[in-house]
Amino acid sequence: MIVFFSVITGLKGQHRNFFSEVPRGKILFFHSFKDISRITDRDPVSRYTLTPKSDLSFIAIFDQPLTEYISRLNPDAERDALFRTGNYRFTILVDHQEIYSSNLLPGAPRQKVQDTAVVLIRPLINNISGQGSWSESFWNRFMSNGGEKALTDGRHHLRLEIRPYLRVGGQVKTGPLMAAGELDVLAAWHPVIDIRKIILNRPKPYDGFPVSHEKFDTAKIKELKGLIDEGIFRRINSIMVINNGKLQIEEYFNGEDRNTMHDPRSVGKSFVSTLTGIAAGKKLIKDEHQKLSTFYRFGDFQHPEGKSGATIKELLTMSSGFEGNDDDPASPGNEEKMYPTDDWTGFVLNLPYDPALKKRWHYFTAGTILLGDLLDRSVPGGLERFADENLFGPLNITDYRWEYTPRHIPNTAGGIRMKALDFAKYGQLYKNNGIWNGRRVLPESWVRKTMTRQVQIPERKDEYYSYLFWNKSFKAGRKQAEAFYCAGNGGNYILIFKDLPLVIVITASAYGQSYAHSQVTEMLEQFILPAVLW
Repeated sequence: MIVFFSVITGLKGQHRNFFSEVPRGKILFFHSFKDISRITDRDPVSRYTLTPKSDLSFIAIFDQPLTEYISRLNPDAERDALFRTGNYRFTILVDHQEIYSSNLLPGAPRQKVQDTAVVLIRPLINNISGQGSWSESFWNRFMSNGGEKALTDGRHHLRLEIRPYLRVGGQVKTGPLMAAGELDVLAAWHPVIDIRKIILNRPKPYDGFPVSHEKFDTAKIKELKGLIDEGIFRRINSIMVINNGKLQIEEYFNGEDRNTMHDPRSVGKSFVSTLTGIAAGKKLIKDEHQKLSTFYRFGDFQHPEGKSGATIKELLTMSSGFEGNDDDPASPGNEEKMYPTDDWTGFVLNLPYDPALKKRWHYFTAGTILLGDLLDRSVPGGLERFADENLFGPLNITDYRWEYTPRHIPNTAGGIRMKALDFAKYGQLYKNNGIWNGRRVLPESWVRKTMTRQVQIPERKDEYYSYLFWNKSFKAGRKQAEAFYCAGNGGNYILIFKDLPLVIVITASAYGQSYAHSQVTEMLEQFILPAVLW
């Protein structure tokens, strides 16, 4: 009987018969990812057309669970140790030539799956609902490491192999073949874009934004629209261009429209910076140099040493002494270690603290949670009410939705949902030096500090960080267009251009995908900026 943790339990009729008839050691391919209970013998494919809009999944059926294979590589090791040091080794061959192999990092799939599953069902390409899972990441790495060159337009033979591996004493041992599958593919990566058939949306006025009548290169935007529709640029949902305070370009994709509430992930971090500036302007906090010890008794928490000198500014610039680095899975303050706890603020306050860390920028999501908490303590009625009355109300943004921490404080790490044009209002507020419809919303001094480079980002040439805003320049033909911007997972952006009258919003849902941010840069540099600056 096939064991696929608990999911396989209860399969009946054609589903159970289908799996019982598939030879062990076989990999089957499918047009799209399906729940295992819905797969029938009509679903596997032997031929497939690869396009930018493809979805491709597989099922591998093994003789034994992964743990059993790995244990043969080191029979004396405990199962927990095997899970921490071994996993699947995936290999892809194209036209009978090995192109790419990858030892998947330990930890995914979960140990329970590795201990029990003899059926593995995963997406390789998922353009509908993919979240950048480990199997999707493997395919993306394959494409970046020889796959694109091997899978040129035309017919090819593709083979996927799965083996176990284990790291023993600094060396990697690879076991015998667990499963393999083959697929004849027709690669068709380059659809023809006929801009004569593409119609651009005609913007209508939106609250605070009259329609712009400034000309732009419509052919460029039509080409971009066609490339998005054909999946060359993937999972882009909207593009807004505000030029001189007027709505110039407004395009939606993938079924979204003006009323769609979009999740921009870490774009929401910038909002807590704005609210900090508003609170400082109202003297509800002193300023960004105020010490955190005026809000918290560090003696009541673990590792109090050194924390008395910590300031709000350190959290705003991602250069605090708290030992938290989201780019380091082993960091004690990595955001993934915070989310399972029931007190996110306590998680941050209990972290070790090293003043030497303040000399180097490090991305620290948990620090924005601490900012939200101290504001919630400092403003009348709490942070949610304060934001509504002092930011969203003045901008006439009435349709928005917070996410919350376990203590029901607005989640200032990101994820605040609103319409794309309301994100554009937020960006235009900064372009207007803190004024909206003649009303001062945000202190001009705070806008000026935010639009100033505060910290250089290590290992990124000419990229900087400010008060929870990023900064770099984009190429626009032969020119450079400097922007301060909010950015979030999936390719979400609100860009305020320093020396140009532009605010650009891009919403996307390529969450967890390696291409998410690079494709937005390409869109900006090759299409959007040249079109509006022509």
